[in-house]
Amino acid sequence: MSHAHHHNPQEEKPPGDPLSTKSRVLETGAAIVQDFAPVKNICAHLNAFHVYASDKTRCVEANHYCSHITEDIRQCLLYDSPSSTARLLGVEYMITPKLYNTLPPSERRLWHTHEFEVKSGMLVMPAPAGVPSAAWEAAETSEMQDIIPLYGKTYHFWQVDRGDPVPMGAPELMASFTSEERVKVAVPGGMEELCRGRDERFGVDFKTKREKRKGLEGAELHSDADAMWEDEK
Repeated sequence: MSHAHHHNPQEEKPPGDPLSTKSRVLETGAAIVQDFAPVKNICAHLNAFHVYASDKTRCVEANHYCSHITEDIRQCLLYDSPSSTARLLGVEYMITPKLYNTLPPSERRLWHTHEFEVKSGMLVMPAPAGVPSAAWEAAETSEMQDIIPLYGKTYHFWQVDRGDPVPMGAPELMASFTSEERVKVAVPGGMEELCRGRDERFGVDFKTKREKRKGLEGAELHSDADAMWEDEK
């Protein structure tokens, strides 16, 4: 079974013919005259790993492109790489505890926490070219503090880690990792092995980020969250 750390989406291409001249002209024309307001509202690129709720031995890297609807709701499009032809994996919604606490218990069980992702250095906000690293680290750490208390609900439609040529089957509920031990269920080498390829591609180091985030304030997490881990043996 292939896992996220062996899966390099940038080396793969989906099936189908290259874009025709007609398609390229249409895209260029649309970009000039249409608004694309929902997509233009994207304000952050985050990168982390999701684990399948139905099979904890499988996980996949996901690039999150997130926008705010309100102060209490974010929505993220998930892609398998940051390239212009990346495959759309799925979606993630993030909400504040204020909203999460209003949900019925059966719904709360579908949502996951972010504290381990943040404090372990697994979740990163890749820096754009030309931005000084010290300034970006400070901005990223501040963003991570905002993310710690949020709850996420994620579905993947395209299981690229198993080689599906197009999205196949029903959407899969995804979970976040909540401990190093749970990472090792999917990746025997733990965080080191999970993050190695990603860190090299983005020029980051999860261990350095873990150190910088030691002082971040934790969240008061609801006991219903991360329920997808309850069936682990």
